Amino acid sequence: MVCADADEEHRSATATALESAGFDVVTASSVDTVEAALGGDVDCVVTAFRFPDGDGFDVVAAVRDRHPDCACVLFTSQSLSELPRGGREQVVEYVPRSVPDARDRLVDVVEGATAEVTQAAYPLPENETERLSAVRAYDVAELSAEATFDRLTALMTTHFDIDVAFVGLVDEHEERFVACTGANWRTLAREDSICTHTILTDEEMVVEDTHEDPRFAEVDRLDELHIRSYAGARITDSEGNALGAVCCTDDEPRSYTRAELDDLRRFADEVEEQLLLRRRLGEERE
Repeated sequence: MVCADADEEHRSATATALESAGFDVVTASSVDTVEAALGGDVDCVVTAFRFPDGDGFDVVAAVRDRHPDCACVLFTSQSLSELPRGGREQVVEYVPRSVPDARDRLVDVVEGATAEVTQAAYPLPENETERLSAVRAYDVAELSAEATFDRLTALMTTHFDIDVAFVGLVDEHEERFVACTGANWRTLAREDSICTHTILTDEEMVVEDTHEDPRFAEVDRLDELHIRSYAGARITDSEGNALGAVCCTDDEPRSYTRAELDDLRRFADEVEEQLLLRRRLGEERE
């Protein structure tokens, strides 16, 4: 395990947390010293972002050159919107220092990553910075779209015979439920949200049984919300930026037919059209 951070205090605290969890830790204070530490077997690299001789993406690039399958975790106080663009091949996991008990969360993520559990704290779309700017442009309450989406999710619960249907927008650190029928959900931490993965693909995402999917089997929050099965379709703006997803969940394992997924896509298309229409009307009024 390599723990890289230019700040001595942060580096020491992070290394101590990892060592307390049973990891053998080698520390590094620069991109060069990380490269020097990569000569032996390395299972995981935890890196801050800012270094005197580069940044966290330079660290990850060096790791990938030596150990293509090594887990990499970006652990930084910088928010995603402050970082230059980085693809998913660059950072496997992202844990912000700003979250409560950040180092405890980091240890959980590292344990999952080194055990080949693929659920990421923050899987990153390649255009995450632009995507977040697009999400911020859509204030659903201001666009007066909540009632429309409430009717749509109510229809979905009946149509698919499911417990919960929702429209969610994926912000920087959480998913906001702008409409939700069958539950009183308001937000969900992004690392606990299946939609974090849904926004990465234009295909509908189905999880027939969360307990059998290694990405989600250890996510306790899903059990607390009685999410045992899931189907979601990504929603985007006119420029293709992923805003969130339209989703179905149930407390029992279940599959979805191709016809049902086509219907889910139609519901998502309707949400996209409503968001675009109402945003344009709002701009015209201004």
